[in-house]
Amino acid sequence: MTAPTYQIRTFGCQMNVHDSERLAGLLESAGYVRSEGGGDPDLVVFNTCAVRENADNRLYGNLGLLRPVKAARPQMQIAVGGCLAQKDRGEIVARAPWVDVVFGTHNLGSLPALLDRARHNQAAQVEILEALETFPSTLPARRESGYAGWVSISVGCNNTCTFCIVPSLRGKERDRRPGEILAEVAALAAEGVLEVTLLGQNVNSYGVEFGDRGAFGKLLRACGGVDGLERVRFTSPHPKDFTDDVIEAMAQTPNVCHQLHMPLQSGSDRVLKAMRRSYRAQRYLGILERVRAAMPDAAVTTDIIVGFPGETEADFQATLEVVRAARFAGAFTFQYSPRPGTPAAALPGQVPKPVVQERYERLVALVEEVTLAGNAALVGRPVEVLVAVGEGRKDHATGRRSGRARDGRLVHLRADGVRPGDLVETVITGAAPHHLVADRPPLSHRRTRAGDAFKAGRTPRTAGVNLGMPAVGAPG
Repeated sequence: MTAPTYQIRTFGCQMNVHDSERLAGLLESAGYVRSEGGGDPDLVVFNTCAVRENADNRLYGNLGLLRPVKAARPQMQIAVGGCLAQKDRGEIVARAPWVDVVFGTHNLGSLPALLDRARHNQAAQVEILEALETFPSTLPARRESGYAGWVSISVGCNNTCTFCIVPSLRGKERDRRPGEILAEVAALAAEGVLEVTLLGQNVNSYGVEFGDRGAFGKLLRACGGVDGLERVRFTSPHPKDFTDDVIEAMAQTPNVCHQLHMPLQSGSDRVLKAMRRSYRAQRYLGILERVRAAMPDAAVTTDIIVGFPGETEADFQATLEVVRAARFAGAFTFQYSPRPGTPAAALPGQVPKPVVQERYERLVALVEEVTLAGNAALVGRPVEVLVAVGEGRKDHATGRRSGRARDGRLVHLRADGVRPGDLVETVITGAAPHHLVADRPPLSHRRTRAGDAFKAGRTPRTAGVNLGMPAVGAPG
C-alpha cells in the first residue's frame, strides 16, 4: 500500500501559516506524505481565516470546486480548520455535506484521530473546543523553510477592537513561559535556522498572564544570546502596550532586526475611539519618533482600514496625514468588512462601497508615493540580504533571486552562485514602491547550513520541535 497524500491550503495570517506547519507535521507523523505535482491528493485540509467577509466566499468556493472530485473519489477526505471553522462549526457540513472533518483553533492535534473516526463511521466529524488545552508548539512541525521559523509566544487576544472577530475565535491570551520559547528558538538555531519570528496576536502584552509586564523586552534580549541565530523579528505589537523597554531591547540586541510592523488602523482619533483602539494618532506617532531616535534605520510597516462605520472625509484625511508623517516602509491596506457578531457590524453610518473604494484607491496611491521615496533613499547603500526559498526562485528573465534585508524590505538581487538560505551583502541600485533592486556583484556572500541543505534537496523538511513542553499555564 502506498502512503496517503495530503495537501494543506492556508488562508490568513502568519498564525495560520505556522498552524499549517503543525498540521503538516501531525499528518506526516501519522503516515501521510505531502502531495507533489499533479494528481488529486487523498486529503485536502483548509486552514481558514475569518477576519474579512470574503473569507467565507473563498472557503465555500473552494469546497464547491472539490465537490465533483469527492463524488468521483469517495475515499478522498476533506477537512476544514482554523478561525472560520471555529466560527461556523456545524454550518460548514450543512452547507457542504461532502466535508469529512471540521476542527477548531484549539484542537489542531485532533486532526489525525478525527480523520480516522470519519473514515470508520462514514460520517462527518465536527469537534470544536472552547478553550486551548495545550500549546500547538508541542506538536511536530513540517517547516517550509530551512533558514527561517515561526515561534509562537502566545495565543489569543485580550483586546476588544470593535471590528475584530479574532478574540472570540482564538480566545483570551495565553502566554508560554520564556524558558519554553527560548528552548524552541535554540533548537531551531541548532538545526541551522538563521531567522525566527516571534508570533502573538499582541506581543507587547506578553507576560501579563504570569505577572511580568517587561517580559517581552527581556525575551528579545534573551534571543540575543542564542548561538547561531542571525535575525529575530516579531509580529504584531499593539500601540497601546508599546513601551520604551522594547525599543531599547530592539536597539541594543544585535540580532533583533530594526523592523516594526505596528497596526495603525486609522489616523482619526474619533474613528480610533469607535474602534476601541485605546491610543490616539499622536501617541502612535510618538512611538515612531522614539523608535527612530534609537534606530534611525528602522523600517516601519502597518495595517490600515478604510471605510470604518461613520468615517467621514475629514477622518480619512486624518489617516492620510498620519501616513505622510509616519513615512511607512509598507502598509497592508484593507476596505472595512463587517463581520457578524462584532460591535462594528451594528454601528450606524456604514460607508457606501463606492466611497470606500475611492478612498482606498487614494490611500494606496499615497502609500506607494511614501514607500517609493523611502526606498529611493536607500539607493547606493549596502544591505544584507537573506535569500528566501519561496521568494528566492530565480527569475530567468532578469537573472535575479529575491530575499529580505534585515529591515524586512524585499530585495531582488543578482543570482550568480546565490542559493536560498545564503546571506549576501550587496548594494542597492534601484527602487520601486514595493521592492529594491541590487544588480551589482555582491560585496560578500556567505554560504550557510540552510543554503547547503537547500542545495542538497533537504528543505523543506520535517523538523519536529517537540520539546515535551507542558500544557498551557504550567510553571516554566
